[in-house]
Amino acid sequence: MMILLPCDVLNPRRVDEHFAAEAEAARDAGLEVAHVDHDALQRGGGADDGVRRVRGEGEAVYRGWMLRSERYAAFDEALRHRGVILRTTAEQYKQAHELPGWYSALEEVTPESVWTEGDAREAFERALAALGSGAAVLRDYTKSMKHYWHEAAYVPDVTDVEGAWAVATRFRELRDDDFTGGFVLRRFERFTSAEVRTWWVGGECRLVGPHPDTPDDRHEPGPDLAALTPLVAGLALPFATVDLAQREDGAWRVVELGDGQVSDRPRTGDPAEFVRTITR
Repeated sequence: MMILLPCDVLNPRRVDEHFAAEAEAARDAGLEVAHVDHDALQRGGGADDGVRRVRGEGEAVYRGWMLRSERYAAFDEALRHRGVILRTTAEQYKQAHELPGWYSALEEVTPESVWTEGDAREAFERALAALGSGAAVLRDYTKSMKHYWHEAAYVPDVTDVEGAWAVATRFRELRDDDFTGGFVLRRFERFTSAEVRTWWVGGECRLVGPHPDTPDDRHEPGPDLAALTPLVAGLALPFATVDLAQREDGAWRVVELGDGQVSDRPRTGDPAEFVRTITR
């Protein structure tokens, strides 16, 4: 197994400092570590430049910054030309990375959601009508702007079309070129716990721990994954994360599913244990 990590933008021979602990743990475990240029991967047509430092052949797992699905597909193709096969295919990455890809499989354990294709107001108003009434949380296919909660995330009343559109307009402005897919409206549910991040390899949960945003928060006991496990396994994703939070009625709910390659690891976790877990 080869681990692919982003290089430092100022010194391409070194790994990005954010991933240095994982690089050291991988080398200590006897794994091959190769650097990729994330900035090049982000550019249209830059995938070949992005992987030019990758040597060797065989299976690889990427651990790095988020890529748009089309950029990941180009990354995957460029590596294949060099004899390196990402464990997660471009189709699997898109399925995990974008909410419409996983929502139907987890619909019973996650807030009700509707979405648009694109950012047209007419489509947004149809999505509002589909939710009917109540509050909602706005995001796009890959990300919310939760740190701008009242101006670009929380919709207090989906029947207030003008108010909701003001939130959507601000969200679209903040996301700018990173806006992905369309608007997603998720029915608001009140959570009473910090999020828990679970790590899944081949449909099996391998690690349960805090979310990177709240690395010192521990929830004991953690979520019971019995009902969730067959749902995640049914997606047949090689490497994924599922973030959960406890609703006010005590139920654990899925907040997000993501591709494990681009999901951040909490700083309080053991990098050696993490690398062993995701590569075995």
